Amino acid sequence: MAPVITPVQTATTLPLATTVVVIGGGIVGLTAALALAERNIPVVLLEKGRLAGEQSSRNLGWVRKTSRMADDIPLALAADRLWAAMPERTGQDVGYRKAGIMFVGRTDAQMAMHEGWLKSVEHLGLDSQLLTAQQIAARVPGGRGNWAGGIYTPSDGRAEPTLASSAIARAAIAKGVTIVENCAVRTLSLAGGNVSGVVTEKGEIRCEQVLLAGGLWSRRFLGNLGVSLPTLPLICSVLRTAPMEGPTDIAVGAPDFSFRKHHDGGFIITQRGALDASLTLDHLLIGSRYLQQLRTQRSFLRISVGKNFVRDLALPRRWKAHGRSPFEQVRTLDPQVNPALNQEAMTNLRAAWPAFEKAVIADVWAGAIDVTPDSNPVIGRVAKIPGLTLATGFSGHGFGTSPAAGQLAADLVSAAALIIDPHPYRFERF
Repeated sequence: MAPVITPVQTATTLPLATTVVVIGGGIVGLTAALALAERNIPVVLLEKGRLAGEQSSRNLGWVRKTSRMADDIPLALAADRLWAAMPERTGQDVGYRKAGIMFVGRTDAQMAMHEGWLKSVEHLGLDSQLLTAQQIAARVPGGRGNWAGGIYTPSDGRAEPTLASSAIARAAIAKGVTIVENCAVRTLSLAGGNVSGVVTEKGEIRCEQVLLAGGLWSRRFLGNLGVSLPTLPLICSVLRTAPMEGPTDIAVGAPDFSFRKHHDGGFIITQRGALDASLTLDHLLIGSRYLQQLRTQRSFLRISVGKNFVRDLALPRRWKAHGRSPFEQVRTLDPQVNPALNQEAMTNLRAAWPAFEKAVIADVWAGAIDVTPDSNPVIGRVAKIPGLTLATGFSGHGFGTSPAAGQLAADLVSAAALIIDPHPYRFERF
């Protein structure tokens, strides 16, 4: 069952022309649309299903710098500033709280990883700090885990996926953005090799620029244009408890579970040490690009072959502008929850913090993550198709940096001053 998203009243008809078309109504596309509209640039945002219906409402809601690669932290720092300003910018509560994030380790090897990360980012002036077992107990009381130590960043926090995208969408509409749901973009219109519009299931829109923020679907969309984007899917299963007394407002990540406070008083919980890797044809086509990740993270992956392989194979990889696209065949990707992973998370969490023995599970869901070979997103122009910019491949880290990622994409589209250096995210690195 998908999380319940705050509804937004969107348009039902398409304009004939605009300046920028944003493909994808997740939080990055919505933030980019808002940033463009704030600069008085006409924008139409098109979503094949419903706004934030996929990973933008299914993620954990963490807003963190901790454990990000050093070249990704400037984006996270910019996002912190933008998250703090989001309630005023949108006129609504997006659930943002600077409550801190803590990662705890059981072994010296796990602590060595935290120490190595902290050393790698010491030039960035973060407030991250190593913790002893006693300091963990002081910040997250009532535990009985045998921790070797931890790492804690007080300025990290959380926001609410089911609130944030809707708030940003309403603000964008108020600024003049036209948002149309249940309208799949089939392909681009090109003139002399340059973007001149998009072809949708409801007709064509002329435009000067296109921003593709299609998440997991971006690879298939680009493949139909002869452009290869290396992303592979992973599935994360999540649960939410009913409101309960918990040990802390700090979000906590352990090797085999994580939890963070939900705005209704419950907790969002997952098995942090495992993700489902349900094989598809793309794993065979581009899997060799992920060998380094596989060597270091094989223990995290629950690899399987099943119905997903057949379903994925049934979706076309090539189609015409006048033909039905795969985005009309699957409006919302709704992966199957893995009950075993959720049970593992609860068992491991209850062993570490007994307060969760009284937890009542209120909801469960799963979400599909689009992962790149280096786990960094692509935010940049496509040289092969002038007028096309990408903001995709966020590898499970996109919600936290989404305000800055969307603004960086808007900066690139509008040739404005850049919020941060986009070099780590360039498409050409692949």
